[in-house]
Amino acid sequence: MTHRFAHFVAIDWSGAAGERHKGIALARCSRGDAAPQPVRPGHRWSRTEVLDWLCDDLPPDSLVGMDLGQSLAFADCGAFFPGWPESPANARSLWALVDAICADEAHLGVGAFVDHPEASRHFRRHGARCGDRFGSGRGRFRVSERAQEAMGCRPYSNFNLVGAAQVGKSSLTGMRLLHRLPPSIAVWPIDPLPETGSVICEIYTTIAAMAAGRPASRSKIRDGHELDTALAALGSAPFGHRGPIDDHQSDALITAAWLRRVAHDEALWHPHGLTPEIAATEGWTFGAR
Repeated sequence: MTHRFAHFVAIDWSGAAGERHKGIALARCSRGDAAPQPVRPGHRWSRTEVLDWLCDDLPPDSLVGMDLGQSLAFADCGAFFPGWPESPANARSLWALVDAICADEAHLGVGAFVDHPEASRHFRRHGARCGDRFGSGRGRFRVSERAQEAMGCRPYSNFNLVGAAQVGKSSLTGMRLLHRLPPSIAVWPIDPLPETGSVICEIYTTIAAMAAGRPASRSKIRDGHELDTALAALGSAPFGHRGPIDDHQSDALITAAWLRRVAHDEALWHPHGLTPEIAATEGWTFGAR
């Protein structure tokens, strides 16, 4: 797989309300060791613009990492939403359900889904609203998130929609995007890895930062010198920024360089615990072993 991909893109994603988001950042690089570069530097992206870019401007044979959860926990209970007759059977059906319920909501928003009478029972929401099926403690986790924990990360349940570090809304808005992608772009591992063409995978930027020598507790980089140190650890030329840098941008830059560094590693495409059933329902985080 050394020469399978020609370009590497990392997308730091956001599930925040509204149209344009400081928390969305795109970076890309190609084969070699040149430093990754921001896509449309200084631009404040909307989620629909990211979808349009993926559909219209993505370079051929790109590996794209998106910092979001592809799906929800399924294996622990044998269903995404136990007790709900309309609970989907697989990840693609889940994406379709989220998009259908939120069809009238702008900016790939998901308010209608998290407030849905049945779906809301499974989420922890703002205002101390915890659904009766959310479960106890930190909530339900996917198999890949347990693998992240074993690596030293601290993932959050995608059913948790509360707190600065929550990723639930990012994941749900991302599902609307994934549902709208053309068939020419595979979503691994929900789709088998094709021999040619572009592929989108789920990433957790902390894994990339750890590979660059950062501890999980200090994965965020907000200084240009520290960014270049991390890039060097990933075999990349320096980005060359001096002074403070936005951590969404640095997350995207580091993760693009990491994808280029590890995309050839067959073990990452065949992690322990990734069965056909898990691939179809929960998906996986690239880099989680």
